Amino acid sequence: MATERLPMHDLREILRQKLALGRSHREVARSVGVSPSTVASVVADARAHGLDAAAVDALTDAELEERVYPKSPPSCMRPEPDCAALHVELRRRGVTLALLHVEYLGAHPDGLRYTAFCDRYRAWQKRHSPVMRQVHIAGDKLFVDYSGMKPRLVDPVTGEVTEVELFVAVLGASNFTYAEATRTQQVADFIGSVSRTLTFLGGVPRAIVPDQLKSAVITACRYDPGVQRSTAELARHYETTILPARPKSPRDKAKVEVGVQVAERWLLARIRNETFSSLGALNARLTELVRGLNDRTMRTYKASRRELFERLDRPALSPLPATSFEVSAWKKVALNIDYHVAYDGHFYSAPHALRHEEVHLWVRATATTIEILHGRERVAAHARSFVQGGHTTVPEHMPSSHRAHAEWTPSRILGWAEQIGPHTRGLCEVILQDRRHPEWGYRSCLGLFRLAKQYGPERLDAASRRALVAGARSYRPVLTILRHNLDGQPLPEAEAPAKPGATHENVRGPGYYH
Repeated sequence: MATERLPMHDLREILRQKLALGRSHREVARSVGVSPSTVASVVADARAHGLDAAAVDALTDAELEERVYPKSPPSCMRPEPDCAALHVELRRRGVTLALLHVEYLGAHPDGLRYTAFCDRYRAWQKRHSPVMRQVHIAGDKLFVDYSGMKPRLVDPVTGEVTEVELFVAVLGASNFTYAEATRTQQVADFIGSVSRTLTFLGGVPRAIVPDQLKSAVITACRYDPGVQRSTAELARHYETTILPARPKSPRDKAKVEVGVQVAERWLLARIRNETFSSLGALNARLTELVRGLNDRTMRTYKASRRELFERLDRPALSPLPATSFEVSAWKKVALNIDYHVAYDGHFYSAPHALRHEEVHLWVRATATTIEILHGRERVAAHARSFVQGGHTTVPEHMPSSHRAHAEWTPSRILGWAEQIGPHTRGLCEVILQDRRHPEWGYRSCLGLFRLAKQYGPERLDAASRRALVAGARSYRPVLTILRHNLDGQPLPEAEAPAKPGATHENVRGPGYYH
């Protein structure tokens, strides 16, 4: 078909000069006042219809126009593309609108041209959710977030109501949804939810997109967010990537925001009048409702989430690793003077040589183990203990002078204190007696001995005397007295302490410790 509709006298003149006279395109174009490409198009159309110079002369203007410019049906009469099906197909890797247009013309030769075809699809997008403006590739992204609405647990005995969290995960291409309730949004709960989601899907997407959750992101940054070490470990285990959504960029996570909204309406609204006393019962009910949500046909796509998942996402997911992921928590810790680090109220030993270095250590904690790391090097490993205030010590971590068990006994502590002064010994006795177990007071006593090196034995003993008057039971008040030079100030006689080591019913005496 000619690209330009010409007046009939120009059309006949072009055909006469080309077909009868055999002039070149440039000569004809210059003579008629059109472009050479127009000449070429008119001649090509005429020859396609089997026209020569004689046939052109024999045709009327109307007949010639019908041959060269055949009437096309208006666009409104041409077959409309199935835009919902196009949107689904575009989620397949490598599929483009140009390819889909070729396939459309294969089924409808008189269909829309490419520009009109694209216009129809984009108009369909705008009529539907703005989320659809993003074309999500199959198996590419899993969006995760927490609902603002919180399910509740009710204690069957006391009637106490506890709010819990609703975790929601949505696959980008199929909208396939997973939801569960957890106690908190903390790292362990978040990692556990993501791990269970991947098990539910039976595969791993190329990226996981969380919001700027503290359980997933250490530092919120638009361009370079810092990912939690536990979350990074999960990504390495499943061979995927964590791509936190940019702050104040709702389109980055529009898919899950819509998914959360659907979960609130389809899940939480349905159980608003139901009562649950345990997390297990609540999640069992949520599992049932999620199954119904995924099996429900979506009007926009004329297919269910599960159907789209089986068609699009499942074949594109990477396989799960052979072993399940063990949830761990990370914490930055400091090595104390007794070469122990504190985690969750318990103390674990590390090599004493690290005391002399200005280093920060990391603790990696699982349900059963405690690992202490210096940079990327593991320097200690312990079985996890939940004894509050207890100590777990590896003998090899101790200095050679401390490895004898007798080194750390109350009698040895009191012997050192006696060398400093009677009031220091009295304070150490009080510290050891004040703890449920004497070993828990070692830290404070060792701190006192360090003060003797810094301030001298005489000042320490005087400070211990003042601390006893004040009812001190730890290291820090003595340090404060020394820093403010209060040890040299006289004590009122009425406040003078009893002779250190005085015997009464609340003092166990040194024999208690043997």
